[in-house]
Amino acid sequence: MKFQEITEKEYESFWEKHPLKTFLSSPKISKLREKNGWTTYYVGLFKKEKLLAATMLLSHKRHFGKYEFYSPRGYLLDFKDEKLLEFFTIEIKKFIKKKNGYILRIDPYVHYKERDIDGNIVEDGIDNSDIVEHLLKLGYKKVKTENMEQVGWMFSLDLDGKTEEQVLKEMKPNTRNTIRKAEKIGINVKEISYDELERFQSIMEETSKRKGFSNRKLSYYQDMYKLFNKDNEVKFFITELNLKEYIERLKKEKEEKEEKIGKLSEAKYNDGAKKNLTNEIESLNKRIRESKEIIKEKKTDVITLSGSMFMLIQPEVIYLSSGNYEEFMKFNSQYLIQWELIKYGIKNKFKKHNFYGIPENINTHPKDYGIYEFKRGFNGYVEELIGEYELPITWHYNLMNLIHKIKGE
Repeated sequence: MKFQEITEKEYESFWEKHPLKTFLSSPKISKLREKNGWTTYYVGLFKKEKLLAATMLLSHKRHFGKYEFYSPRGYLLDFKDEKLLEFFTIEIKKFIKKKNGYILRIDPYVHYKERDIDGNIVEDGIDNSDIVEHLLKLGYKKVKTENMEQVGWMFSLDLDGKTEEQVLKEMKPNTRNTIRKAEKIGINVKEISYDELERFQSIMEETSKRKGFSNRKLSYYQDMYKLFNKDNEVKFFITELNLKEYIERLKKEKEEKEEKIGKLSEAKYNDGAKKNLTNEIESLNKRIRESKEIIKEKKTDVITLSGSMFMLIQPEVIYLSSGNYEEFMKFNSQYLIQWELIKYGIKNKFKKHNFYGIPENINTHPKDYGIYEFKRGFNGYVEELIGEYELPITWHYNLMNLIHKIKGE
């Protein structure tokens, strides 16, 4: 077998057909990193003329002129083939050492143990504990979940061979009813263009302040759009509600309920039905008043409710980022966005709708458990990846860890 640098085109061809491919291991991601000072290398392992393994290596200069290397969602190879993994690791270490590197980080797109919708391990399901054991044996060091760069736990829904009707039927009743209500009130899911990304950024900014996470700059979303949208691999959506049309719907519904009350006799047994209808009318009046107040305050008939960013690279649709304006969360528009993209996935033959990150060990009800509950309502299953690993290349690895510890990084 022969290990060598390969061209971006050779790597991309291999990536395109590989079962472990995901957007993070796409060559397009390297372009994003390069804007922030990273350098890209592509390496592969050949047996005669056949490429057996490959990975994208990104490097960045750290202390003492030494370089950190990172292979996002790498490697692209059969991790079950222990000899192949061992040979590739040995050659990778040699290559990185020549490039003055002291560490390599990898976070393979490989599942650890198969889990069900509740996060419980599936009996006799997929178990890649042997891969983890072999990585550790080869000198890789497991990174704590809280220190990982990419998500380690996800929630996904199989779409392969399913119809819209089937997926909708299999959802939790509350999720299905929420989607129908969102459709009924007239929420519009709109795909936005590059020139409208500021609207998405604004939603994310408000959400990040509310939830206490660091929001990405507008330039990140713009770069992702420029890199992936031309191949239809990224889409940004917002949800809107035309309040004047919404008010008209509410008025019509109110008239229908008033008509029902008018048709009920004065008999005692109708008192309960009348009370329920009266309460519903009062609720409709309240929503009409609130909508009119919003129009007056915002000075517009059409309000923006939420936004989402999706990656669409076969075989999965990935729900990557999202945000909501807190004052409009009651409209539950994110449910409708998910449903629209699930339908898109079915129509375009995607095998999976990946809701992406959820908290680790959900059975302990950790912080942000609500994220999992929202995704769980669509039905599906928990996915646990094998995690992130560091491969020390030179003695500088320990020195750098000491520096980071002193600095509290």
